[in-house]
Amino acid sequence: MAKQSVIARAKKEPKFSSRIVRRCFKCGRKKGYIRDFNLCRICFREMVSKGLIPGVKKASW
Repeated sequence: MAKQSVIARAKKEPKFSSRIVRRCFKCGRKKGYIRDFNLCRICFREMVSKGLIPGVKKASW
């Protein structure tokens, strides 16, 4: 879990557009971020397993 100060800094408007840091809205993690769902891979996997994200299911073949 990211510190509150780091999350607050990421929410600020950056001086340059290339400095945007996208973070998971649930835990604040910046690595493994999935833009379509605004989540990191860990939170995404947890929410899919619980069935909280409609239209997505675990792959099995």
